[in-house]
Amino acid sequence: MDWFESPNSPIFKVNVPGFRKEDIKVQIEEGNILQMKGEGGKEREEAHAAKDTVWHVAERGTGKGDFSREIASPENVKVDQIKAQVENGVLTIVVPKDTTPQTIQSAKHQYH
Repeated sequence: MDWFESPNSPIFKVNVPGFRKEDIKVQIEEGNILQMKGEGGKEREEAHAAKDTVWHVAERGTGKGDFSREIASPENVKVDQIKAQVENGVLTIVVPKDTTPQTIQSAKHQYH
């Protein structure tokens, strides 16, 4: 996984070869935990189960190929504006920052 930040957003990139966007779920749990889950590799699993198939080498893995990853998201992000996309086997998640300046008064209310 790669994690870097632009001036406006943390960006996460995860290699997910063989996964379709329908196979991947990205959500926020417990307030600030960015969770990525995927179920994939079904075609590979079906190919291994075929009775008339002879395998000579299987280096790309077998089975469902599920994955799960959790990361504490940075503070001051706009959870409702998170964007995720899968393109060319790479899951990209953009988490926009809330750049609204907080006053001392509102900051105090957050911690009480």
